[in-house]
Amino acid sequence: MRDVDPRSTFSRRFVLQATATIPAVAAATVTPLTDAWAEGGTLQPATLKTLVKVARDIYPHDFLGDSVYITAVKPWDAKAAADPATKVMLEEGVKRLNQDAQDTHKVAYTDVGWESERVALLQAVEHTDFFKKIRSDLVVSIYNQPEIWPKFGYEGSSFEKGGYLHRGFNDIDWLPRV
Repeated sequence: MRDVDPRSTFSRRFVLQATATIPAVAAATVTPLTDAWAEGGTLQPATLKTLVKVARDIYPHDFLGDSVYITAVKPWDAKAAADPATKVMLEEGVKRLNQDAQDTHKVAYTDVGWESERVALLQAVEHTDFFKKIRSDLVVSIYNQPEIWPKFGYEGSSFEKGGYLHRGFNDIDWLPRV
């Protein structure tokens, strides 16, 4: 039998911390295999792809995959089909973002490399109806996806389970007694 050196360079804590981050990194790097989700709608595929990047820049969560943002953006295609004014607002808003990116960085908005530079482009249009509509719709369409609630520590509605009061709301056993 082989002797094992008890002075290992890796502690148990190090191994647990290292392996705990693997799922988060894997989830953050997942990208859609195809862009088929953007095809065949009312909005141009390039507009939808830009809106996904805008959504990620407005509400950035590295641990959420692109599918969450695609799910949040996809309803705008139906809204654009139902209302021509919405379609024009979205297409023109994306066109302005792309033009500003082209003027500043010589590339389209989606190709601007640094998030801080894309945020600066968004700050330049934050007073527009386009930005206000995008931001207000996203706060609901992103965070109202039950499959991501556990990633934020939200357990969902408590009403059906009798409320929060008797389900740990007042548990403070973590607080040391004096």
